[in-house]
Amino acid sequence: MTQQYPSLLLEKAVSEVSKLPGIGRKTALRLVLHLLRQEDGAVDELTAALSKLKHEVRHCRICHNISDSDVCPICSDQRRDSTTICVVENIQDVMAIENTQQYHGLYHVLGGIISPIDGIGPSDIEVESLVKRVSEGGVSEVIMALSSTMEGDTTAFYIFRKLAPYEVKQSVIARGISVGNELEYTDEITLGRSILNRVPYDKL
Repeated sequence: MTQQYPSLLLEKAVSEVSKLPGIGRKTALRLVLHLLRQEDGAVDELTAALSKLKHEVRHCRICHNISDSDVCPICSDQRRDSTTICVVENIQDVMAIENTQQYHGLYHVLGGIISPIDGIGPSDIEVESLVKRVSEGGVSEVIMALSSTMEGDTTAFYIFRKLAPYEVKQSVIARGISVGNELEYTDEITLGRSILNRVPYDKL
């Protein structure tokens, strides 16, 4: 049965919030009613923060991570190991690995993985910019930290082939992560050990 709303404004707000991932209409209704009960200033701060995020956030020109400036804090940190690049699918994966406090190199965010069924090919993700970084020298190891799914493995193999002409070690995080699991949902201890116990890609 279709939910009846006492206000078209409420219905519109619920409809927009329910478009967010993992948010159904019932949850959206609870969130909207919660916001409606808040002080005007609190709601204004939320909408201002979201608007500022959308219009002002940048992507690091080096690794494609989210940043407030042209180069993200990780890439500009002189204490990081600039000879190691960890390749991840998305920004959430960077955050997950950083939370382990086991990795101190740099990152490269692909912005997706190769998935022909979804119409995503190599040209739709940041592979060429990774090849460019490696070709410029100074990189001794590239770690594939991609989800252990068919799409993740396909992407890792494609990158392995692209980087094969260069003298760079290619490794993949240890399979302590269950096959089929998404990286961002893996617990920090398992993910941290997977980074530390990575293995050469060509030994898989």
